[in-house]
Amino acid sequence: MTEHNILRSSHIVSALTALSRVTGLAREMLMAHYFGTSLAKSAFDVAFRIPNLFRNLLGEGALSAAFVPVFSESIEREGAGKAHDMAGRMMTLLGVALAVIVLVGVLLVTAVIAFVPLGEKAAAVLPLLRIMLPYAFFICLVALGMAVLNSFHRFALAAFTPVLMNVTMILTLVFICPWYGKGVWDRIYVAAWGVIGAGALQFMCQIPALAKVGFRPGVSFAWRHDERIRKVLQRMAPVALGLGVFQVNVAVDSVLALIIAGWAAAALNYAQEIVYLPLALFGTAMGTVLLPTFSRHVARNETGEILQTINLAMRNLILLMVPASVGLLVLATPIVQLIFASKSGHFTADSTFYTARAVAFFAPGLVFFGVYKILVPVFYAFKDTRTPVRIGVAVVALNFALNVISVITLPLYFKHAGMALSTVIASIVNCVVLGYILHKRLGSPGWGRIARAAGGAVAASAIMGVAVFYAYAWLEAAVARTGWGMKTGQIAAVAGSVVVGLLVYGLLASVLCRQEVHDLIGRKRRSVEPQDAGNGV
Repeated sequence: MTEHNILRSSHIVSALTALSRVTGLAREMLMAHYFGTSLAKSAFDVAFRIPNLFRNLLGEGALSAAFVPVFSESIEREGAGKAHDMAGRMMTLLGVALAVIVLVGVLLVTAVIAFVPLGEKAAAVLPLLRIMLPYAFFICLVALGMAVLNSFHRFALAAFTPVLMNVTMILTLVFICPWYGKGVWDRIYVAAWGVIGAGALQFMCQIPALAKVGFRPGVSFAWRHDERIRKVLQRMAPVALGLGVFQVNVAVDSVLALIIAGWAAAALNYAQEIVYLPLALFGTAMGTVLLPTFSRHVARNETGEILQTINLAMRNLILLMVPASVGLLVLATPIVQLIFASKSGHFTADSTFYTARAVAFFAPGLVFFGVYKILVPVFYAFKDTRTPVRIGVAVVALNFALNVISVITLPLYFKHAGMALSTVIASIVNCVVLGYILHKRLGSPGWGRIARAAGGAVAASAIMGVAVFYAYAWLEAAVARTGWGMKTGQIAAVAGSVVVGLLVYGLLASVLCRQEVHDLIGRKRRSVEPQDAGNGV
């Protein structure tokens, strides 16, 4: 695959991933309209974490990382036919394992519901979990299909699959929920069945694409004697350990949030959708391009180029993510109102308060969530998956401890915000440790220059934040005098404030971060030229 094709594919993946985030936000807007921050919505979010845990553990995470290299090697050495035989055996093994896990899980949940006295929150979660648990079966098989397609450089459908999930849920919420039942509990079960329908549809849509590359899903029980399958399982183990700890922690965090109050898990989920959107628009493109870029430099033993790429990527990220963090912090409440609140919906003023506070506490983490996407591909390029896993396990333990402290010590309406801040602190620690290790191994990527860029971006963003605060206050008052509708007024006030922020930050950054602005604009202009495709982000 040529460097130009790598860049082109990364642009396609980035665009579709951004579309996935946008449609995911649209899905959550509809969920907010029908369910707000009710116990029903929190129970749905907690229950949905369980099949997602299996997706990340057995699907998109450990399995994909272990399967793709072995499958690609089999294509090169044995031909596509033998490789497809291996993929069929892997799919059978995975399907059987998932079917057993799902069946046992459904039976166990059914037994608990029938015979164990349950509190209000457990009684809300378990019936939804019983419905959505089979989603793990479909989405893990989808992830294996994605790995096969990616090995043949077919990235578009694999990247579009999450969009299909969101669109299916949107159609369910728009065309079925309004006509089914009278309250949130009837409709939340419709949403849960929509998840299952989306999973089945995602799997069926992959079958024609898999057939085009020569793979037809079937049943083959010859995995026991296939050395390639054994190699995949062995490579999965260390990654699965790290991901397993992380995903279990995510699920436990959701339960902790539910323990705080019926609204807390839903508020945190809405906040994450807002905070991760700007990260997806820039960070995903970076993560997609950096791994092959670093891998080429490693293959050529170009340590200086690696350090230069880290430096440039960090300064670019800081230039974009620092003002995004400040903007979200200052405009947390108006943005939440604009996206989720409506006159006829269930997203109340209290829902806005809970969610906006979580957004404000998540916002400072944007920079470090992005830095992580820069540092980890360096380790992967050196074929070192163990170091990020080891550090990740320790960071997960720290995050869990901080979450427990937040739940125990903070006032009620700050507990969930404390959990958001715990995630940010854990991410900072993760980045610092990863950066220190890379410094020890490779040398400095130019920390002084990165620090100067950060200082300029922070100074410019601080002044921008003050300007945005007063601009919004003035615009909100001005819009109120016009008599415009609620949404129209919110759009005008928020959009006007954002424009003021962009102008102020752009002016200040062009002075305080002159080189970074020049690098970013210059590289964006050159990115369409094939000869620059291999130069990183």
